[in-house]
Amino acid sequence: MAWSVALACATAGDPAEVFRPGLSPDPDAGAALARRLYPAATLVEAGETVLDFALWPYEDELFVGAFDRALLVCDRRLFGLDDDARRIADTVAAALPGARCGVLVLQHVAAGCWFRWYEAGGLRREVFVTADDGVVIDQGGRMPAERPYWAAIDGGAPDVPLPFSPEEFGLAIAREHMVGRDLASLGPDGFLPLELPLRRFKLC
Repeated sequence: MAWSVALACATAGDPAEVFRPGLSPDPDAGAALARRLYPAATLVEAGETVLDFALWPYEDELFVGAFDRALLVCDRRLFGLDDDARRIADTVAAALPGARCGVLVLQHVAAGCWFRWYEAGGLRREVFVTADDGVVIDQGGRMPAERPYWAAIDGGAPDVPLPFSPEEFGLAIAREHMVGRDLASLGPDGFLPLELPLRRFKLC
């Protein structure tokens, strides 16, 4: 399966415990976060969908899920890797007091992974790797889930071509640090992250 992902995920607590069966969204909190992300835009609520559908929105869409101790935002503008993308990432990271936040962008056509990690609103880690260009950004302390992937480069191997799959790298980070389980696998508790409900907003 090839993944395209533009996801910001903040959790106050262990994500494996935060994301659990029976988790229900708070529509008002979700709408408030959407307005905080785009205060100058006209936002039109367009119903509810699930994370599986929301991971790679159209350019005029925004998906937001606000839950007990968790926030999810899917916004394709994150793929820009520009000031606007960083603004979106910073805003989500600061929206849930005391939370940890991961921002993950995967695009299977470009074969790249951009990841940012925040703790209590402060940026602690940023990495951007692509299959063609190797390591573009590598700042801050590496996350535990990353370390096996860096072994070859740390041992002196060149980073072009990249000696690991950017997609596998990003999904491992998401599994370990963002949602606490595999995105696409049904857990023994019956919980599937891709079925998490999110509100859909159109930006006008």
